[in-house]
Amino acid sequence: MKRTLIIILACAMVAVTGCKPKTGADNATDGTAVTETENTEVTEDQTEPDAQPVETVSAETEIKTATEDMAQQETFYKIKTSCGDITIKLYDDTPLHKQNFIRLANAKFFDGILFHRVIKDFMIQGGDPLTADSTRVAEWGTGGPGYTIPAEITANHSHVKGALAAARRGDTVNPAKESSGSQFYIVHNPDNCRHLDGEYTIFGEVTEGLDVVDRIAAVKTEPRTNRPVQPVVIISVEQFSK
Repeated sequence: MKRTLIIILACAMVAVTGCKPKTGADNATDGTAVTETENTEVTEDQTEPDAQPVETVSAETEIKTATEDMAQQETFYKIKTSCGDITIKLYDDTPLHKQNFIRLANAKFFDGILFHRVIKDFMIQGGDPLTADSTRVAEWGTGGPGYTIPAEITANHSHVKGALAAARRGDTVNPAKESSGSQFYIVHNPDNCRHLDGEYTIFGEVTEGLDVVDRIAAVKTEPRTNRPVQPVVIISVEQFSK
């Protein structure tokens, strides 16, 4: 019920202001500048220190088994948001990430959650299930399905505009660069993302809806958290054929 209410309220509000670009006044901060680290990394915050996620190897085995029938098939999904639709293509050469996204999308995992971190001229980030619960705002950015995905970083892909990549915890606690089980980001400005090449798994790209990415990147955000003032909701994520 709470998730449904968030979607209804967010969609109604965005029709008026939610995807309105920032004005000069909107961009003003309260005097606390966003640090360089916050603007140049795409992180998934750690959950509770005593959390026990599913072991990576278990997730890898399950996903590899499921990918056997998916090899070399172009797979498209439409991410329907309160700011418009974004069509993505998932890459075949990152099979663990591809099948994980398929599994979550088909289970409606993403429906009703938010793009919780938006930095214009950098990227837009979503995929945290905790963002469906307005009573857990302090925890937004820490959620996921309870497992990580082994890195599938390849030189075949770079952070071009519209690149779809997996967020992850930092190198200090995650030297293997394992990806979040559900949090992802879409590149807005590649000039400010080149340093991410070779550091994060890119597993897809936007094929339609770059204007929607621009629209989301332009919404007014809170200066300290980069959280949209008016929620940007992922209404649904559905597969389709071209």
